[in-house]
Amino acid sequence: AGAMAAAGAAAGLGSSDFSDLREVKKQLLSVAARSRERGLQHSGKWASELAFALDPLPLSELPPPPALTEEDARDLDAYMLAKSYFDLKEYDRAAYFLRGCKSQKAYFLYMYSRYLSGEKKKDDETVDSLGPLEKGQVKNEALRELRVELSKKHKARELDGFGLYLYGVVLRKLDLVKEAIDVFVEATHVLPLHWGAWLELCNLITDKEMLKFLSLPDTWMKEFFLAHIYTELQLIEEALQKYQSLIDAGFSKSTYIISQIAVAYHNIRDIDKALSIFNELRKQDPYRIENMDTFSNLLYVRSMKPELSYLAHNLCEIDKYRVETCCVIGDYYSLRSQHEKAALYFQRALKLNPRYLGAWTLMGHEYMEMKNTSAAIQAYRHAIEVNKRDYRAWYGLGQTYEILKMPFYCLYYYRRAHQLRPNDSRMLVALGECYEKLNQLVEAKKCYWRAYAVGDVEKMALVKLAKLHEQLNESEQAAQCYIKYIQDIYSCGDIVEHLEVSTAFRYLAQYYFKCKLWDEASACAQKCCAFNDTREEGKALLRQILQLRNQGETSSTDIAAPFFLPAPLSANNTPTRRVSPLNLSSVTP
Repeated sequence: AGAMAAAGAAAGLGSSDFSDLREVKKQLLSVAARSRERGLQHSGKWASELAFALDPLPLSELPPPPALTEEDARDLDAYMLAKSYFDLKEYDRAAYFLRGCKSQKAYFLYMYSRYLSGEKKKDDETVDSLGPLEKGQVKNEALRELRVELSKKHKARELDGFGLYLYGVVLRKLDLVKEAIDVFVEATHVLPLHWGAWLELCNLITDKEMLKFLSLPDTWMKEFFLAHIYTELQLIEEALQKYQSLIDAGFSKSTYIISQIAVAYHNIRDIDKALSIFNELRKQDPYRIENMDTFSNLLYVRSMKPELSYLAHNLCEIDKYRVETCCVIGDYYSLRSQHEKAALYFQRALKLNPRYLGAWTLMGHEYMEMKNTSAAIQAYRHAIEVNKRDYRAWYGLGQTYEILKMPFYCLYYYRRAHQLRPNDSRMLVALGECYEKLNQLVEAKKCYWRAYAVGDVEKMALVKLAKLHEQLNESEQAAQCYIKYIQDIYSCGDIVEHLEVSTAFRYLAQYYFKCKLWDEASACAQKCCAFNDTREEGKALLRQILQLRNQGETSSTDIAAPFFLPAPLSANNTPTRRVSPLNLSSVTP
């Protein structure tokens, strides 16, 4: 316990604010060195990247190397030999020479080598049989033994922060989630500066409620953790606020924070902002491969072929056999509609890392394009096994079952996607369509209205709502929806894309005609003439109006017109309108 306390003091348990950035930098440098000694490369890299973003320290202030205990000195030779084997990925060999070592550092490396040896064997077997793999077919054989040994040490309170982290990982791999969370929380208290433990905790927290009940240490590392978990839980505004406060605290040069902000903007579909941040990031860190699959996803959504092609070639030159590189190349082929080739590259990514979430989802999308629904379902299910918070996989499963005409299944999956992304109009429109198929029209109406209220990305919710009202003979509400829809489309200015504009004008022309509002009807009918599919109907309606006018039919004033009639189209004698009218005279489609 005394040794642990000394180690804790040496690591600096991290104060709760950023008032002393030099102290923060010392702590980062110290924990980076300690992580590397234990073979925890990613935690070491994370701490080093953050330390690099802060001002350099003078020689007198550099942290001293951790003090050696009597046990460390005894195990030093075995540790140095084993560490060299460990770095060469000879895990069994490293573990063999570390048997019987008592010091914390050597014991951790001994257990970690055994764990990684089991993982490597499992991955090798998985790759050999990467077909439709059922969960749990291939297991890491070492896990059970490791759990027994580590739990004895844990009960005897002999595990340091790194040991607790490894124990947590073993529990998580055995699907003992509740125990794993408790152990990771303990690890963050004992060694708050080790990012690995925080990150593992992120992967196990499924919603905001769980987060509330965790008693986390009050340290500056908690800010990074909260920003990360908010991004994961799609609480993007909170995440962006946290990252902004970290930048203000002095981490403005951190490429980690910049990349996280870009990912956050990607998650809320602010594509332009995300693209500009990624471009900036690539200038600062041109050989970076992490998060580049997210960048390529953005280029894909925008159909930016030349940029995506450049990115794919560039990453191929840096490192051909990285998961992200394979995903970028897959995206590139997918954009060129070469779906077989794309699926091949996503499979290659999964051979490199079977737990890589993005590739499973993307592979599902490719199988969908190739009309291979069973393979798509398999891929999406894998993605959900890896991460239950992946809304794209839930949404993908909904789409697959929609193709298979199984609306009840659809409904379940779309609901799950909607729970993860409550403000994403695409999920709501999909849900609405499902309810419509199941003839639950009231629910469908609610979904479409909500989709419009949260900001409809595809501008389809109002049209679908209008058509529902049409079905239910609620002509006034249908007309209102169409008018709102036309207002929306004209305010965007991208009229050409929308096939439904002609439908809206046709319906409105007929509606005004029934209401005997000739001026509005003829204005809408004239608009119909601008579209190929409604031209004839528009002309016919104009002829009818002319005929009726010649017969002396006057424009009706006693029929209640909908709340907002297009202003320049209406005659002076129409009823007053409550909503700002729609100016159509200035726009020609």
